[in-house]
Amino acid sequence: MILFDWGTYNALSTATKAAALGMRLTEIPPWDFSRKSRGKEYFEAYGEFAKKAFTTIVAHGPYYNLVTDSKYIQERIEKALVAAIKKAAITGAEVFNLHIGWRVFMDQRDIDAVVEVVKKLLEAAPENMYISLETTYTRRQLGSLDEIKAIIEAVGSDRVIPSLQLENVFMYETRIDQHGNFIAADKEATVDFWMRVLRRGLTLSNGFLSLRFSQVTGVYFGRRLLKKRVPLGKGYPSLDPLAEAIARFMIKEVKERGFSLRMHIIYTGPPETKYEDTITLYAEIMKRAARYL
Repeated sequence: MILFDWGTYNALSTATKAAALGMRLTEIPPWDFSRKSRGKEYFEAYGEFAKKAFTTIVAHGPYYNLVTDSKYIQERIEKALVAAIKKAAITGAEVFNLHIGWRVFMDQRDIDAVVEVVKKLLEAAPENMYISLETTYTRRQLGSLDEIKAIIEAVGSDRVIPSLQLENVFMYETRIDQHGNFIAADKEATVDFWMRVLRRGLTLSNGFLSLRFSQVTGVYFGRRLLKKRVPLGKGYPSLDPLAEAIARFMIKEVKERGFSLRMHIIYTGPPETKYEDTITLYAEIMKRAARYL
């Protein structure tokens, strides 16, 4: 049995659009947890609407680096994340997604610091809430699948899972962060490439496979390559092999093998086109899945 949810990020004011379009999932965006104007009443109202309109509620934690060399800043980050996770719990969110952030010590101490933060968040979270760790696109940050695997093993909880930000995995695995050639890297992102990524994600996911996606290009800030999200069809990686791989994976490697799996994909592209792009992404996956049924 497979339950596949799809959707995008929404503030309370725009969640009605996603619901009207038939999306099964909503994600509370990180800025909702950073604004002082977003009090308990806001999250109660979000949860009241979302529980009726969607199958799955995901919360994206605020963008704080989980590792710092300042004890004072570390305490403030942990306090802010605990507060965010409690607000997410009010809405009924089942997944709290974390951006791990930049390396500080450049050794095992970075991993150890993340482990301690995740343990504290698990203590603060409801027992039915997963903590998902988002994959990175650059070796300057923590978040490769190997590093996430090490964190999950050190934490020792089935409630910690990877969140495969697929364009980040694409950039990391093809080493775009080192050479910057998106065109050459895109040729490597075949159906087989994505099948390997999905299989690896499945082994770490404890029955809940979380996927995220938007197409990107790159911009340089000095010598550092940063990704830039762009509308679907305007960037990389190519959608066709990715959609084919997800469809084949869902039907051939999950459904036909009788695995019990919850799976979702969250579109994370620019807000100007996010609703049209979310529908296109879902349709491209599902029309291919239909051919396998």
